[in-house]
Amino acid sequence: MALRLIAVLCLSVMFITVRLASERGVHVVESLFYRQALALPVVLAWVAMAGGLQTIRTRRIRVHASRMMLGLTGMLLNFLSYILLPPAEAATIGFTMPIFGTILSALILREVTGIHRWGAVLIGFIGVLVMIRPDAGHFPLQGVAVAIAAALMTASVSLVLRELGRTEAAGVVVFWFTALSMIPLGIAMPFVAQAHDPATWGLLLTIGLFGGIAQLCLTAALRWGPVSVVLPMDYSAIIWTTLLGVAIGEDWPMATTWIGATLIIASGLYIAWREHVRARRPIVSLEVPPQD
Repeated sequence: MALRLIAVLCLSVMFITVRLASERGVHVVESLFYRQALALPVVLAWVAMAGGLQTIRTRRIRVHASRMMLGLTGMLLNFLSYILLPPAEAATIGFTMPIFGTILSALILREVTGIHRWGAVLIGFIGVLVMIRPDAGHFPLQGVAVAIAAALMTASVSLVLRELGRTEAAGVVVFWFTALSMIPLGIAMPFVAQAHDPATWGLLLTIGLFGGIAQLCLTAALRWGPVSVVLPMDYSAIIWTTLLGVAIGEDWPMATTWIGATLIIASGLYIAWREHVRARRPIVSLEVPPQD
């Protein structure tokens, strides 16, 4: 739980820093590049402590490449959501990821989804509508659409990670995501790279450092604690992003944001609890025991 809380705090700092860097003229692709490039030494140090390069061997490089493209797209959309929306609202819409995860699991993996989880999905979407109040024009609809797309993409990544997790250790997944992402980002960088002042370079360094620490802590948290206990810690992001947003001059979130956040968080927690209950449910064998 402590590792997950640290990870969420680091992610909140990273997202707020992306917003500050954008205000100083940094292209979002630059932020992505330095987030991955500066996190790579952290990941390599972790690999070295875990036993060296032999620990990252894989026979599923194509699946890792697919995970990289989905993950990179999701990260791009998440960065944009924090640029286009106030931080608290961007974080709150990001909490819809378990909702989309439930929908995708039912549609793609054909998992049996009962009325309880579908009810939680409905409540979560009501929470989004309460928060953004599309008729009032409080937030740019473009930013809302990007944040929802980011949550959907993150949910898609979770399905791929579930598949990779059957054969690959967490460190292998982290390494190949970070390393492979440098290929498309390296190709794109000459088209967007700019010169920056020392203060802006400090922001880019912060993005990479906190992003790398967050990724390692996220992975380690799931190793040391059950998912049903660890994942609810993610909702502390609403606290960090609100406080950090106010610290950089953003307005305090409106009452509708808190009401919507409550519904979305309740929906996500209920989905996590139902999945935990289903995972613990014993499997009853229908086989007839052999007769003596």
